[in-house]
Order: sequence, then structure tokens, then C-alpha cells
Amino acid sequence: MKVVRKLVRVAIAALGGIIGYQLFVYGWPFITTVGSFEGNAVIYGGTMAVGILSGGGIAFLLAPTIINSSLRVIQWSEAWLQKIPVYDVITGALGLIVGLIIANLLGFPLSRVPFIGFVLPLIANLGLGYLGMVLAVKRKEEIHQLIGSLRPGAKEKAASVAVKSEPKILDTSVIIDGRIADICRSGFIEGDLIIAGFVLEELRHIADSSDLLKRNRGRRGLDILNKIQKELEFQVKINETDYDDIAEVDSKLVRLAQEMKGKILTNDFNLNKVAELQGVPVLNINELANAVKPVVLPGEEMLVHLIKNGKEAGQGVAYLDDGTMIVVDGGKRHIGKSIDVLVTSVLQTAAGRMIFAKPKAEEKAQ
Repeated sequence: MKVVRKLVRVAIAALGGIIGYQLFVYGWPFITTVGSFEGNAVIYGGTMAVGILSGGGIAFLLAPTIINSSLRVIQWSEAWLQKIPVYDVITGALGLIVGLIIANLLGFPLSRVPFIGFVLPLIANLGLGYLGMVLAVKRKEEIHQLIGSLRPGAKEKAASVAVKSEPKILDTSVIIDGRIADICRSGFIEGDLIIAGFVLEELRHIADSSDLLKRNRGRRGLDILNKIQKELEFQVKINETDYDDIAEVDSKLVRLAQEMKGKILTNDFNLNKVAELQGVPVLNINELANAVKPVVLPGEEMLVHLIKNGKEAGQGVAYLDDGTMIVVDGGKRHIGKSIDVLVTSVLQTAAGRMIFAKPKAEEKAQ
């Protein structure tokens, strides 16, 4: 390692000498205007030697600092690149190549600029290379779509799978809930299911919690994902994109859905509202569950089993198989029994459907 550092130090010193020589070449016309040195070979050669030795000496002295700083930058870059998805790395590399090609096409005319021409191509390479890389990563989805559209028959294929290609991004609550597996089995969900890396990490933290209930919920969520991927043979993709500038998982999900042009699958009421405010489509399985519940109209009869008291005096409460609450006026004395009731009204709320009824026997007596 020491030998390598010494060789690198010598190379940096040599590069410094080259820079010193370049400064001499571009600075000599200015020197000749100050003094009458033009044509004097001794002064010309001495000035050139001073430029080379000064550049090389300064670079040699600064080499340890340059080497240490470069190593720190390399280590930081490696750690940073490990967090970036391979797709982003490839896209960024392509953008960098395009930027460097443009910079080199501009290199010759820029090098003809008096005095500072030798450094302008370097600035152009750094600036345009970085700009190409950043733009490619930020526009990766559009680039991917553009490349895909150039393939033979791409337009017909895109039209036939337009709905299927729309990704569905799952949040933590809908994974833990478990009903998503049954919905996938039914065939009502099309397209890829996307699990964000930060959602998976949150699920792992819950599964490792010291609280028994949380731990069981987290493990249930991981089991559900395995079930969807293995038993149902559904396409589940892990997206490792993360946003260090955002702390909230819900906000990260909204950003990811915007970038992927996908829909969020959730049963979280607050996430639903936040996503809708930002124009992100949401599939709420609670709304789906409410939509497929049997329609009950006032005046219909049904058989219910009363299990507990209601909030108001004399009320009894029963539940349908789908969890719908039925409040029976005057049903308190029938608690623990199954009776026929007549529906009087139906109330639809954000939390679900609530049915109000009266015992059928009392209705007939009136």
C-alpha cells in the first residue's frame, strides 16, 4: 500500500509539473510584454523550468492531502452507490456518457479561447457530465418509456397491457391487514405489486418489536408477502428507492407513486386523503369491502343474534357476517337470542355501514 501511495504521489507531482508547464506556455506572451525577453533562450528555458518545478513541487507537497481526501471520497461514493438501485446506476452512467460526448465535441472550440482555453474543456467535461447524469436519473421513467416505444410493435403491446403495467404500491397497513392476498387470488388486482424498501424495513422493525402484538402483526405481514409471491405466483417487486430528505413513510410512498405513475394500495384513511390531495390514485380496500357488502333497504327483514347493549337505553347490538353493525331499538331484553328484525334505516359512514332496526314482533304489534 505504501508503494502504491508513493507511485500515486509521484504521478500527482508529474501532473503538477505538466500544469506548471501549461501555465508557462500561456503566460510567456504576457511575460515578454513586460520585459524584452523575447528570443532570449536562457530566460525562456529558466522560466519554463521554474514553472515545471514549481508546479511539480507544490503538487508533491499537496499529494498526501489529495490522496487522503480522494480515498474518503471513494469510500463515501461506494457507500452511497450501494444504496442506489442498479437501474438508476445504469441510467446515470448512460447520461454521463452522453454528457461527456457533448463536452468533447465542444472541447476543441473551447480550447481556442485565449489564456483560459486550456481549462475550459475540463470544466465542460465536469459540468456537462454531471448534468447528463442527474437529468438521466431524474427522467429515468421517461427514458425507459422512450426506449421501449422504439422497439418493433411496442405501441400495440403498450396498448394491450396499459392497465396491467400500472404498478400497485403497497403500504405497511395493507400488508399487515392480510386481505390483499385474497383480493389478489380473486383476480381483481392486475399489474405488478411494488414493495418499497423503506416499507419492508418498517415491516421488519415491527416483526422484531419487543411488543408481542406488534411482533405478531409484523410477522403476519411478511407471511402474507411470501404467500402472494409463492402460492399465488404474483409478481412482487422490491423497489429500493429511498428519499433521505423525507422522514415520514407515507410521504415517501406518495413521492414513489408520483415517480412510478402508480397507485397506492392501502386501508389507511389519512394516507388516502394525503395521496388524493397530491393527485396520486389510491385503492382503499376498506372502500372495496364496503362496496361489495349486500345492499339492505328499509323495510327488509333479517334474522340477527343480539350480543350486547347499545349506547342508548333499550338498544341491543348484533353483527352480520361481514362485520356490519346492526342497532336494534328495544332489543336489550333479547340479548343472547336470535330474533327477526325489520330494517328502519341504513347509515353509510367512512368507517363502514350501520343498520338500524326494530324487533319484527313489536313492529307488528303497532
